[in-house]
Amino acid sequence: MEKSLPTTEQAPRAAASKNRVRSTISTFLLVALTLYLLAPSIGDTRHHHPQKHDTAKSSCVQPPLLFPPTTDESLQRMWQYVGTEAFKNASIVRHSGAVKIDTSSFDDMGPVGEDKRWDTRFAFHDYLAATFPRMHEGLKLEKVNTFGLLYTWQGSDESLKPLVLMSHQDVVPVPASTVDAWTHPPFSGHYDGTFIWGRGSSDCKNQLIAVMETVELLLDAGYKPKRTIVLSFGFDEEISGKEGAGTLAPVLIDRYGENGVAAIVDEGAGFNSQWGQVFALPGVAEKGYTDVHVTVRTPGGHSSIPTDHTSIGILSELISKIESVQYRTYLADESPLLGLMQCGASHAPDFPPKLEKLLGKRSNSLHQTCKARPDDLALEAAKAGPSVKYLMQTSQAVDVISGGVKVNALPERTTVTVNHRINIGDTPETVWEHLTALAKPIAEKYNLTLHAFDGTKEAPLSISLSASETTLNVAPITPTDLDTISPYAILAGTTRAIYGEHVVVAPGMMTGNTDTRYYWPVTKHIFRFGPGYDPATDAGLGNIHTVDERISVVNHVGMVKWFVLFVRNMDGADLG
Repeated sequence: MEKSLPTTEQAPRAAASKNRVRSTISTFLLVALTLYLLAPSIGDTRHHHPQKHDTAKSSCVQPPLLFPPTTDESLQRMWQYVGTEAFKNASIVRHSGAVKIDTSSFDDMGPVGEDKRWDTRFAFHDYLAATFPRMHEGLKLEKVNTFGLLYTWQGSDESLKPLVLMSHQDVVPVPASTVDAWTHPPFSGHYDGTFIWGRGSSDCKNQLIAVMETVELLLDAGYKPKRTIVLSFGFDEEISGKEGAGTLAPVLIDRYGENGVAAIVDEGAGFNSQWGQVFALPGVAEKGYTDVHVTVRTPGGHSSIPTDHTSIGILSELISKIESVQYRTYLADESPLLGLMQCGASHAPDFPPKLEKLLGKRSNSLHQTCKARPDDLALEAAKAGPSVKYLMQTSQAVDVISGGVKVNALPERTTVTVNHRINIGDTPETVWEHLTALAKPIAEKYNLTLHAFDGTKEAPLSISLSASETTLNVAPITPTDLDTISPYAILAGTTRAIYGEHVVVAPGMMTGNTDTRYYWPVTKHIFRFGPGYDPATDAGLGNIHTVDERISVVNHVGMVKWFVLFVRNMDGADLG
């Protein structure tokens, strides 16, 4: 069994040579971007008759394919090796082995050091150390809160902001009732010739293993980065990340300072075929989050002499009202989905004509001064289904309810939790005000006191609304400028270099939240992106969080190639 990647020696390069390489990449990218930006106006007669829609279409400029210089023979051999059957087979063994270790996170886990269910991470750490020996010899490893892994590959130029690559070690549990429904056992890591099967195969041990394979490959090739590379792997992302990323991020913030990191890449959106076009959709934004607890308190008593309305009945009325009054569907001007539609209009042959027309009519004034008006563009786009609709609307889901203890006793306390994912343009306060307005007439109808988000303890004859501690604002939106050398331009150029010019890179958005929520202060450039892609399977999210989770090996190897190129392209770019 191959435990280390092929080793080659590389003679140290002179500092002047390193600077030339860095200058070469930066110059190439800047010149190429300039040409691409000028291209729409060269030989294009449409600018004589400007239309808003044409402006929208021309705004989706695609960057050039971006490759680092390949004059170093060791790096050339390494790159060729990644495309071989030998590497693929070794990678299958590595990733399969990671999937075999159950690192499930449970919602009711106690503190680290007390709850023994955390201890599965020890075996996973041992596996990583045995599988990637060169990396564990060459990088500094810090363990934060026992199980958080923080690897630092120190660069030679301390003036450069570091690059942070993230993933998480944990997986969602597999309910015992579903085990028999799996095609292959959930922790088998079975390889069937196309896919590796098992919990965590696509969420998100694939990205963790790909990042580690990347570092091991570069170390084997004698690569010495100028820009420091940091690997930050949490261990409880599936239960909000408080113990993992929540303790790792402060270390980086303290070490590098606010805005002290060049860019972060974590798990997230990937590739999607839409409107006859393949898009790569790095997540540059995340929706906000708030859980709201609604509690109704009414008098108890014997069921043989009931009140006309019990706490369960009153809360049911409020739930019905909550579900019947949806949040507004609209596209804020800063929404990444607007950028995706502009790219669709510009590059996709099957982009819907009605969307194209509405996109052309859109104006900022509609949203800045007439927000109450229906957003026709968003409403039309939402017809594609819930997965699109909730990229433009705050979602609400009544997920947990409890009340009553006995069939012949009136329920004195009934409570429900409503989960919300907050649209760009809305805030947690938007949700709280909305629910308060819905609860007020019901409280008055039943002569109950309303305590809405005021910190008041529950009292008899009342309706209480409170927000959970996990409330989160909409994430800061990552810049997607292509008019300068930027992390987004490098990410996009790297993606097209790996997968071809036919792939259109467009800004994407996450409806859920990742561990990056803890890293907002450290950089403006956060990308939630799964850079693996297999056009032959196009398996979407790979059945994450459900039966038959799996990952294509072609997808996984593509991810390794992407990280190798991205690390080198970032290393050679002058990001200021």
